[in-house]
Formats: sequence, C-alpha cells, structure tokens
Amino acid sequence: MLAALGEPASSTELAQRLGVTASAVTQHLRLLERAGLLTKARYGRSVLYYRSDLGEALVTVPGEPGR
Repeated sequence: MLAALGEPASSTELAQRLGVTASAVTQHLRLLERAGLLTKARYGRSVLYYRSDLGEALVTVPGEPGR
C-alpha cells in the first residue's frame, strides 16, 4: 500500500486500485500513519494520504531516479 501512494490518494481510490475493501484500506492507512510513514490532508470533501519523508525513503531504491 505504501508503494501505491506514489501520488496522493483517498482511501476509496486506493481500495479501487488495489481491489480490496475501503475498510481494509482504512485500517492499513491508520497503522502506516501511526508508524510515521504517511501523512494526510483534507482536500475538499476528501482526505488524501501521501507518503511522509520516512515512507518515501522506504520505497525509494538507492541509485534509481526519485519518484
């Protein structure tokens, strides 16, 4: 799920992308946020999730161009 957040997305968007339920995505997002790997921001009526600097560091492969 962390890798799927290359671009900010809502829990509904992620659920559709990953083919899982929105509640499953929400549970994972909460855990990733508590671990400091995600940040969230309200955008209109949606809450968008995006990787924190720590989350970005975990999915970036050294030597590859940035995402």
